Amino acid sequence: MLLIFTIAAGIILLLGMMTIIVVPMREACVVERLGKFETVLTPGAHILLPFLDRVAYRHEMREQVIDVPEQSCITRDNILVQVDGIVYLKVLDPERASYGIENYRLAAINLAQTTMRSEVGKLSLGNIFAERESLNEAIVREIDKASEPWGVKILRYEIRDIIPTADVIHTLEKQMEAERKRRADVTNAEAQREATINVSEGERTAAINLSEGEKQRRINEAKGKAEAIGIVADATAAGTRLIAEAIRKPSGDAAVRMKLVSQYIDTLGRILGKAEVTVAPASVAGLQGLLQAVAGQTAPPATAASPAKASPAPRSSVPSVGSA
Repeated sequence: MLLIFTIAAGIILLLGMMTIIVVPMREACVVERLGKFETVLTPGAHILLPFLDRVAYRHEMREQVIDVPEQSCITRDNILVQVDGIVYLKVLDPERASYGIENYRLAAINLAQTTMRSEVGKLSLGNIFAERESLNEAIVREIDKASEPWGVKILRYEIRDIIPTADVIHTLEKQMEAERKRRADVTNAEAQREATINVSEGERTAAINLSEGEKQRRINEAKGKAEAIGIVADATAAGTRLIAEAIRKPSGDAAVRMKLVSQYIDTLGRILGKAEVTVAPASVAGLQGLLQAVAGQTAPPATAASPAKASPAPRSSVPSVGSA
């Protein structure tokens, strides 16, 4: 009796386990009845028909991260690179994910690899690094079109590494070194040009300042000379007016003649002192009459020209020269 009760309890427990199913929050279960799709079980507790219903597929409803293995790609400029990435996807329709494709994860990986090779072949090596974001978007767009019948949504694709071959890396390093050297040469040339321009500008400014200073100096000197000439002219004119006024006074004419005689004697003395041969003019003989005329006597009498004797200068032995 106890054995029968134990067997019955086991059968009831087995039927209960086959009948009642609890679906977790993060999953969706696809139920088949007699081998045909019946329904999709959402999170919670559900009752199945024993021996008729069974859970055929379980799907993760959260966003899934799939690692895309490294693969070799050839760029548009025939450079071999190794590229890997990560695919982010989510199951939207468990029925189509179960019956639309055998393994949507494997299909997503293979489709990502083929699309990656196709997109990389459209770009050069430099553009791959510069346009990584647009490359990711293009891959997502192509994979999403193909995965629509699978009930799977491709959310995004991220390129993780782009690794050229060792020879390409060595060539790129040489190219970057040459580019850095070229930029350094250009920078040095620009600096030298700027320095030359600054020096020439400084010399030009200095020359302009010197010329302006010389110009101003000459202007000042000219103004000074003009003012001096004006002062001398004014003084001469004033002196001339005073002399004219003095001549008009009594005995003024005699004073003028006396001044002329004094200047005549001084000039003659300077000439005789500098000359190596002294020649006395005949008019010296009439000097006494001139002095008498200055003194107010009668007009100086006519005096016959007497020959003048020329005496040699102390520094010369030239014989005397007579003048009529």
